[in-house]
Amino acid sequence: MTDDAVPDLRASDADRERVAGILRDALAEGRLDMEEFEERLDATYRARTYGELAPVTRDLPAEGVTAPSVSLTKGPAAGPDWSGRIVGGEGTSTWGVAVMSGFQRKGCWTMPRRFTCLAFWGGGEIDLREANFADREVEINAIAIMGGVDVIVPPGVEVVVRGIGIMGGFDHREEGVPGEPGAPRVVVTGFAFWGGVGVQRKLTRAEKLRIREERRQEKLERRAGRRELDEPRRDSHWEH
Repeated sequence: MTDDAVPDLRASDADRERVAGILRDALAEGRLDMEEFEERLDATYRARTYGELAPVTRDLPAEGVTAPSVSLTKGPAAGPDWSGRIVGGEGTSTWGVAVMSGFQRKGCWTMPRRFTCLAFWGGGEIDLREANFADREVEINAIAIMGGVDVIVPPGVEVVVRGIGIMGGFDHREEGVPGEPGAPRVVVTGFAFWGGVGVQRKLTRAEKLRIREERRQEKLERRAGRRELDEPRRDSHWEH
């Protein structure tokens, strides 16, 4: 077989999963942004030959595509390293104001020990899913007057709500969920008058993609396991 024939060889599920793993590593290292990651991941699972897979990782620091061995056992998932996200300092931003308008704090930023915000006929969003934290315990002091403030926290973070509402309210649904070891504690205080302060617990988009890929991998491993179980049955059938 010549090298020219290699690109036409059919790729296996294991080949596609190896490329998907390279893409996930590139996303985590910042070599790809989320849009590029999704485009390349779609191309990976559409690929049928080695020639179609090769361009997906051509500009990434990885070896060429080769069929790896597929493990039939799943190791424990590593939890988040919270110690690396509690960084000290003063925080990127300490206040936000929305007067007939809006404000956002999201993405990679540092949540200070105390963040104060006002929403008057407007709305604000404080997203802590990708944030670092100035301390193990941080406070969001939210004042919502005929407006609203949404606080979004990642899984594993403990939430305590101490705000007061008059013809308005604070969302207490995320209270009582134990925090993970080393995770920060977020205390939500303040005042709501004809307004509201909501608290939601959400995964990041990257985490949702990671979970989706883990489920896909589990399906492939189960499929491989069934094939291995079927082989002895086929051999036994032919012997008879």
